[in-house]
Amino acid sequence: MDGTSFQQDIPRGGPRHLPIAEHGLVGDLRSVALVGSDGTIDWYCCPSFDAPSVFAALLDPERGGRFALSAAVPARTKQFYFPDTNVLITRFFTEEGVGEVQDFMPVTGEDQAEQGRHRLIRRVVCVRGTVPFRVLVAPRFGYGADPHTLREDEGRLLFESPELSLALTTTVALELDGHDARGDFKLGEGETAVFALDQAGDEIAPRGCAHAEAEHQFNATVAYWRRWLSQSRYRGRWREMVHRSALTLKLLTYAPTGAIVAAPTTSLPEQLGGERNWDYRYVWVRDAAFAVYALLRLGFSGEAEAFMRFLTTHISPGDGESGGPLQIMYGIDGRTRLPERELPHLEGYRGSAPVRVGNAAAGQLQLDIYGALVDSIYLYDKWAQPISSAQWDDVCRLVDWVCDHWDQPDEGVWETRGGRKNFLYSRLMCWVAIERAIRLANRRGLPADHRRWRQARDDIYRRIMDRGWSERRHAFVQHEASDVLDASVLMMPLAKFIAPTDPKWLSTLDALTEELVSDSLVYRYDPGASPDGLRGDEGTFSICSFWYVEALVRAGRLDEARLAFEKMLTYANHLGLYAEEIGRTGEQQGNFPQAFTHLSLISAAFNLDRALG
Repeated sequence: MDGTSFQQDIPRGGPRHLPIAEHGLVGDLRSVALVGSDGTIDWYCCPSFDAPSVFAALLDPERGGRFALSAAVPARTKQFYFPDTNVLITRFFTEEGVGEVQDFMPVTGEDQAEQGRHRLIRRVVCVRGTVPFRVLVAPRFGYGADPHTLREDEGRLLFESPELSLALTTTVALELDGHDARGDFKLGEGETAVFALDQAGDEIAPRGCAHAEAEHQFNATVAYWRRWLSQSRYRGRWREMVHRSALTLKLLTYAPTGAIVAAPTTSLPEQLGGERNWDYRYVWVRDAAFAVYALLRLGFSGEAEAFMRFLTTHISPGDGESGGPLQIMYGIDGRTRLPERELPHLEGYRGSAPVRVGNAAAGQLQLDIYGALVDSIYLYDKWAQPISSAQWDDVCRLVDWVCDHWDQPDEGVWETRGGRKNFLYSRLMCWVAIERAIRLANRRGLPADHRRWRQARDDIYRRIMDRGWSERRHAFVQHEASDVLDASVLMMPLAKFIAPTDPKWLSTLDALTEELVSDSLVYRYDPGASPDGLRGDEGTFSICSFWYVEALVRAGRLDEARLAFEKMLTYANHLGLYAEEIGRTGEQQGNFPQAFTHLSLISAAFNLDRALG
C-alpha cells in the first residue's frame, strides 16, 4: 500500500521513541527489520525471528542499538512500499532536494542456498537536487547485553560479539567511533550509496556489495515478491489492503520450516506503562492455522502445504506439555521449550517494562487450538490437496483426545493468567474440531469412530446452549456461571455453530455492540468484570473488530458491516499495517505487525465482498 507519514522537522538531537505505527517492515522469510519513518532501523534480530536482537532501540533508545540513516538537514518524510512488494522506501524532502532510502532483504527463492546467508541492504538515492545524509551504525548484540568490538578488514567493518558477527560493506567512507560507525555524505541527483549488512563468520566468505550488485539484488527481490503475489485470486473491492496483508503474512513465515510467527517483535505493550508485554516471535497453533485459512482463501496453497509439513515434521500428537497432545505454541524450529525471562537492563517501549523473551503461556491448556487446527486441515484437504493417510491418523488421535477432554476448564483463547475457567470459546472450537473431522471423514470415506465423535459433538452443543447462555444478559457469555460478555463468541456464526440469524445470536450481537464496540472497534472483554490475573487495561483488539464485521455480514446487516470495515481500515498505519490492538486515541498498541489482525482482515474483506456481490 502506498502511504504517507509527514512529520515535523526531524530532530538532530538524541535518541527517541517513534510511535509503533511509524514503522514499515522488510524481511527475507528468516527474520525482519522494522524501519522507522525517520529512516532508523530500531528492531532487527539476526539470523532468525527469535534470535537475540542486534538493533532494539524500539525497546530502549540508549541500550538497544540502531542503524540510523537519514537526511542530515531538516526534512519531511514519506514512507511507502515499492508496489506489490516488501521493498520499503523512505523519502526525505529537504529544501535542496529529495532523497530516499530503499530498504530490503534479498530474497529470490525460498530454497536457494544463498538464503542461508542473511543480508540487509540499504540503498540511498538522490532523486532530485542534492541531499546531505547522515548515518550511524550502532549494533548492540544479545538484546543489548553482549559486548562487541569493531575493526576494519579488507574494506569491510566487522562488528564482532561472542555469539554473532556482522560485516558492513559501504560505498562511502565511515569513521570508527568506539564500537560504532558513523559518517556524513552528500549525493547529487542520480547518485547512489549502498550499505550492506551481512552475517559474518568463519564459514561465511567475505562479500562486497557494489552498486551493480545492489541493483541486481533489488530487481531480483522485487521480482520475487511480485511473482509470489501474482498467485492471488482476490479481485475484490479492497485489493490493496488485502494484498498488503497477504504480503505481511508471508513476511511472518519462516521458510526453512514453514512456521508462521504471531508477530516479529517482543514486549511492545498492550497498555503504555503496563505489564502486558509478551514475546510473540513463536508459532501459535491457533494463529498459524487461521493464517493458513486466510492464505488458502486467496489461493496461496504453497504456504498451507509448508505449514502442514511443519506440523508433520515438528508436531506430533502426544508431545504436549500441558496435559494434551499439543502445546499451544512452538519455536520456529519446532522446539517445545520456550522459557520466559525478563531483561531488566532494557527500559521497554516508552518505559513499558518488563521486556520479556520466551513465553510462559507455552505451558497453558487452551482447548480452542484443536478446532483451529483441524479446521485448517479440513480446508487444506478441500481447497489444496488431500491429506495423507498418516495425517488422517494424526487427526483421529487429536479428535479422540478432544472427545475425552473437551469439558476441562482451561486458560482460554486470551491466555489469561487468572486461573482456568470453562470458557465458551474453548467449547465452541472443540465442537469445530470434531465437526470438521466428521465432515472430512464423510467426504473422503475415511475411517472414523463416528458414533463416539457424533455423541461428543452433540454433547458440546447442548452444553454451550444450556450453560453458555445468560437469560439475564440475553446473550452468550464468556464462561459458564458468569454474565461477562466476550468478543470471542463472535466466532459462533463464523464457525457455523449457530445460524447467523438465530434470535439468540442476534440478541448476543446486540449486547456485544452495546457493551464492547466503540466506533466499530471491539474490546475483547472488560478486565474489570472478568479479572485475568494482570494489572491495567488494554485497547480494542483488532481481530475482534474484523470478526464483528463478518458477524454483521452473516446477519445480513451489510450497510453496518461495510461501514465498520471501512472505519477499521482508517486505523491502519500509513503502510496498511496493524499491531495487535488500537488505543483510545487511535494509536497502535502491542506487537507489530500482528498476523492475527491481518489474516482476519483478509477473511472479513473476502466475505464482505462476496455478500455485496
